[in-house]
Amino acid sequence: MKTESSDDVARILVVGGGYVGLYTALHLQRTLKQELRRGTVEIVVVDPEPYMTYQPFLPEAAAGSISPRHVVVPLRRVLPHCTVLIGEITAIDHTERTATVATLAAEQAGDADVVLPYDELVLAPGSVSRTLPVPGLADVGIGFKTVEEAIGLRNHVLEQLDIASSTRDPEVRDAALTFVFVGGGYAGVEALAELEDMARYAVRYYHNVQPEDMKWILVEASGRILPEVGADMGRYTVRELRARNIDVRLETRLESCEKRIVRLSDGSRFPSRTLVWTAGVKAHPIVAASKLPLTDHGRLRCTAALRVDGVDHAWSAGDAAAVPDLTAPPSAAPDAPGAVCAPNAQHAVRQAKVLAENITATLRGGEVRDYAHKYVGSVASLGLHKGVAHVYGRKLKGYPAWFMHRAYHLSRVPTFNRKAKILAEWILAGLFKREIVSLGSLENPRAEFELAAGTGRHNETS
Repeated sequence: MKTESSDDVARILVVGGGYVGLYTALHLQRTLKQELRRGTVEIVVVDPEPYMTYQPFLPEAAAGSISPRHVVVPLRRVLPHCTVLIGEITAIDHTERTATVATLAAEQAGDADVVLPYDELVLAPGSVSRTLPVPGLADVGIGFKTVEEAIGLRNHVLEQLDIASSTRDPEVRDAALTFVFVGGGYAGVEALAELEDMARYAVRYYHNVQPEDMKWILVEASGRILPEVGADMGRYTVRELRARNIDVRLETRLESCEKRIVRLSDGSRFPSRTLVWTAGVKAHPIVAASKLPLTDHGRLRCTAALRVDGVDHAWSAGDAAAVPDLTAPPSAAPDAPGAVCAPNAQHAVRQAKVLAENITATLRGGEVRDYAHKYVGSVASLGLHKGVAHVYGRKLKGYPAWFMHRAYHLSRVPTFNRKAKILAEWILAGLFKREIVSLGSLENPRAEFELAAGTGRHNETS
């Protein structure tokens, strides 16, 4: 890839390969087909990973319902007319219209980072977990935003069952069988529900572990969970989880988790070897480092046309952007800030299409249009054959909601190839038993070889 700019080639730099980055580049491939063929436009996508993660399927991947490789979409395969650069954007100078990219090749060779000039910037790095200064959280907490974290969590849960099954120490056993999830949004509720469902199935193969021995605890600082599906469905979800012996604690905060002892704001204290943190997200740090206009919440201030407010040649959407919601009713208070689109996949995918069309129109001297989409509702899975949904004003629960959850996300996951494979996996899962194997070595593949090469149990003499 050329690292120099050219007056004859307009370079569009897409920072991020998530929902917005992937779909923007995908639509740009189609809308700028003629320019790409003539070589007058170049689309460069920069992301630390060579794939996009379809996050709504992470809970099912953690529960073993879907293979991890079917939750990710290879960027190079779906973006054949784009240049995909695997690296981390470390700095953006929009005055000079250059971005600094740290790549593995440069790191290995000891070379300087790549300085990449651009003509149009699409800043869509997504979000990262929003952590709080809770004592011990950084040492023992587990996130749930990547496929690596989802599979690592699955292995960890099954490993705790193995630990509990092989000890008679009540303290070790109680800590191993206590699973704490902090955050009552989509990620926390769906991850807990799917993993509890999987663990409940798995313990039938352990002679000395019963389902009632496990303690699953959901901690939420506000007075409700799953606010996206409405108050009624949120209350139903609480009842459903509690009926499964899941301890849902509302208006409760995590105060400490040092030395694997969890302390909550309601005064309770108990040992736990599993603490999953899903209490919100924040914009990627590169957003603040870009020195572009930000809101009070650290997101890029954007116009309805998805331009960064007051900045030419800079665009954004998705989690990193505060895009005005043109379909929201006006605020009663005249001085109150206007509503912005929620940072979710439903808006991100649709914003990406408008963003690509607006960039194309700008390059061709046309008119841009504003993004407007009325939120249609939400669906959430609560484990196998269980779910909640609030779509187009209709409320569903149980099997119908679970079926709608699967059907909707199957229709939204990119590429027909991936859709077919996921559908085939679901059909096979309905015909055969679940797999409950923990592949802990995936997190450290060289551990066994290092042990054999040292003085461990494989040090054989003959």
